[in-house]
Amino acid sequence: MNRIYIITFLVFSFCFSIDCNDQIEVELWNECYSINETTELYLTNNNLIGEIPSEIGNLINLVHLELDHNQLTGEIPSEIGNLINLVHLELDHNQLTGEIPSEIGNLINLSHLGLYVNQLSGEIPSEIGNLVNLNHLGLHVNQFSGTIPLEIWNLTNLNSLVLLDNQLSGEIPSNIQNLVNLEYLFLGFNYFDGSIPSEISSLSNLRELILISNNFSGEILDYLIELENLTFIVLGGNNFSGQIPDEIENWTSLEEFNLWGNNFSGYIPNQIGNLVSLQRLWIDGNNFSGQIPQSLSDLENIYSINISNNQFSGLIPDSICDLDLDWSQWDNQVTNSLHNNNFCPPYPQCFSEQDIGYQDITECLECAELIGDINNDLVIDILDIILIVNCVLVDICDTCSDINYDEIINIQDIILIINIILEI
Repeated sequence: MNRIYIITFLVFSFCFSIDCNDQIEVELWNECYSINETTELYLTNNNLIGEIPSEIGNLINLVHLELDHNQLTGEIPSEIGNLINLVHLELDHNQLTGEIPSEIGNLINLSHLGLYVNQLSGEIPSEIGNLVNLNHLGLHVNQFSGTIPLEIWNLTNLNSLVLLDNQLSGEIPSNIQNLVNLEYLFLGFNYFDGSIPSEISSLSNLRELILISNNFSGEILDYLIELENLTFIVLGGNNFSGQIPDEIENWTSLEEFNLWGNNFSGYIPNQIGNLVSLQRLWIDGNNFSGQIPQSLSDLENIYSINISNNQFSGLIPDSICDLDLDWSQWDNQVTNSLHNNNFCPPYPQCFSEQDIGYQDITECLECAELIGDINNDLVIDILDIILIVNCVLVDICDTCSDINYDEIINIQDIILIINIILEI
C-alpha cells in the first residue's frame, strides 16, 4: 500500500513539475516566462497566493504588470525596482503588507501605479517623486501614515492623486499649484489639517475634489469658483467655514455639492438654480440661514437634498414640490431632509408632518388675517405701502410682506397692495 502512495506522488509531481531554463526564463506561479520576450504580464483575478517572487525583477523588459485582485501576501519585493521599462504597475486588491520599497523610484517610465486596497503601511516614499511620467497614483485603502512627500507635489503630469482612507496627516502645501494636469484629487478619510491654499485655484482641469472626513479648516469655496470643470465637490466632515459665493453659477457641470458637517454660514444664493447638472445637495449640519431660494426648484436633475440642522427660516417655497423627490425617504442611499431648522408654517402640501420634522418656529411672525395689513393694525393704508416699499428697497423683509404668496417680495406685491387700497 505504501508503494502505491509513493508511485502516485511521483507521478503527480512529474505531471506538475516545471522545468524552466534559468538562463533565458523565469518561473513564476508554475509558469515559465521568457526574460527577453515577456513585455506584458496580466494575471488579474487569477487566484494567485503567497508572496510576489523576487525573481519577477528579472523580467527587465516588462512594460505592463498586473497582479491585482488576487490573494498575494507579504511585502513588495525590492527587485521590482529592476523593471525600469515598466509603464503600468497594478498590485491592488491583494493582502500586501509592509512599506513601499524605495526602489520604486527607479521606475522612471511608470505612468500608472496602483497599490490600493492592501495592508501597506509606513510613510509614502519620497522616491515616488522620481516618477516624472506618472499619470495616476492610487494608494487608497491602506494604512499609510505621515505626510505626503513634497516631491509628489512636483509630479506635473499627474491626472489623479487618490490617497483616500489612510492615516495620512499634515497640511496641503502651496505648491499644489504645480499639478496643472490634475483632474481627480481624493484625500478623504485621513487626518489632514490646516487650510487649503489659495493656489488650488490654479488647477483649471480639476473635475473631482474629495476632502471628506479630515480636519481641514478655513475658507475654500472662493478658491474653487474659477474651476468651471468641477463635477464633484465633497468637503463634508471638516471644519471649513465661509459662505457660498454668488458666483457658483460657474459650476454648470457640478453634480454633487457636499458640505455637510462644517461651519459654513450665510444664505443659499439664488444662482444655485443655474447648476443644471446638480444631482445631490448635502449642506446639512452647518450654520446656513435665510430663506430657501425659489430657484432651487429649477434643479431638474436633482435627486437628493439634505439641508437639515441649519438655521434656515421663513417659508418653504411651494415650488419645491415640483422637484421629483421623496421627502419621506431616509436610507443609506438617498437622504432628503429639512429637519431641525426654523421654517415657518404653512408648509407646502407635498410635505407630511413627519417630512417637516422639528422646526423652531419661535421667531415666526403671525401675519394679520387681513391681506395687505403689513403692520397688523387692522387697517390697510399708506403705512403698509411704506413698509413694503422699504422692504423691497432694503431687501430685509418678513414673510407677511409676501402679499401674493409667490415666495418673492417685489414690485408685484406693492402693486397688489395699492390695488387693494383703491378697491376699499
